[in-house]
Amino acid sequence: MAKRYGGRHSPQPRLDGTDPRPPARPRPGEARHPLESRTRWVTIMAVPFLISAFWQDPAGLATHLIAFGAIASGMWMTREGLQAEAAYDARRIARRPAIPRKLFGGILTGLGLAIGAYVPGAEIGAGIIGVAGALLHWLSFGPDPMRDKGMEGVDTFQQDRAQRIVAEGEAHLKAMQDAILRTGDRRLEAHVAMFAATARELFTRVEEDPDDIPAARRYLGIYLQGARDATVKFADLYAQTQDPRAREDYENLLRDLETEFAARTRKLIEGGRTDLDIEIGVLRERLAREGVRPAAPAQTAARNADPAELERAMTLDDLLIPREGEKQRR
Repeated sequence: MAKRYGGRHSPQPRLDGTDPRPPARPRPGEARHPLESRTRWVTIMAVPFLISAFWQDPAGLATHLIAFGAIASGMWMTREGLQAEAAYDARRIARRPAIPRKLFGGILTGLGLAIGAYVPGAEIGAGIIGVAGALLHWLSFGPDPMRDKGMEGVDTFQQDRAQRIVAEGEAHLKAMQDAILRTGDRRLEAHVAMFAATARELFTRVEEDPDDIPAARRYLGIYLQGARDATVKFADLYAQTQDPRAREDYENLLRDLETEFAARTRKLIEGGRTDLDIEIGVLRERLAREGVRPAAPAQTAARNADPAELERAMTLDDLLIPREGEKQRR
C-alpha cells in the first residue's frame, strides 16, 4: 500500500502531525492581498470601452480609449497599492507606503468612468458617475495605510540599513533556491527551503531590532554569499555526475549553516531579554531611591489567602459588611 513520504527533509509535515521546520516568513513580494483579484475583473468589465471605440467618430474613439486607459491604469495602481498593503500587514515593523496608490487608483477609476459616460450636455451626470465610481472603489478596496507601524523609538537610518541588508540576504536565498532546482531532487529542494526558513527567522529579528545588525552582519552577508556560491557549484556538479559524496557533503554544509543561524537567532533573542532585565533593574533602583516600594504585603496576603475564599464569587455584602476576623482585629 502506498504511503506518503515524510521525514526531516520532507516538504510536507511529518506523519505524526508535527512539523520540524520553523514557520516560514514570506519573502518581499510574496504576500498577496485577498482583494487583489478584484482589480482584474474591473479591468475586464472596462473592455467594452476599448471595443466600442472603433465604431465611434474620432472624438468618440479618443474618449473611449482614454476612458479604458484611465480605468486600466487605476486598477494597475490599485493592485500595486494592495500589494504594498499586504507587505505592510505582514511585517511587525513597517513604514506606511510612500505613495497612496489605492487613493490615486480610485481617482483614476472615477475619472475613467466619468470620461466614458460623458456626452455633450450631460456633464453633471458624468461627474456624478465618476464620483460614485471613486466612492465605490474606496468602499471595495479600502484606504491606504497612512501610519507607520511599530516605528516608535526606532532609528529610521538603522531601519533602512536593516532592510537593505535583508534584501541582499533574500537575493542570496533566491539564488540558492533557483540553483538547486537544476538538480531535480525534491529532497535537496526541501532541505534548502528549510535552511531559507531558518535564515528568515534571523532576518525577522534584525528587522525588528536593527541594533542587532553588527552581531548578524556576517551571517546576512558573507555566510549567505558563500552558501549561494557553494549551492551553484554543487548544482552544476551534481546535475552531471550524481556524486553521492558531493551530495552528502552539501547536506552536511546545510545542516551546519542551519544550526549556526538558529543559534545566532537564539543568542540575539537572549541578548534582548538581558537588556530588558537590565532596564527593569535600573528602573527598580531609581524607584527605590525615590522611596517607592512594591506592594509586598498585599501580594503576601493574596498568596496566604484560603483558596476556597479566592474561588468563591464575591457579593455586595462581602464588600460592605466587615468579616469577623476584621472586627476582632479592630
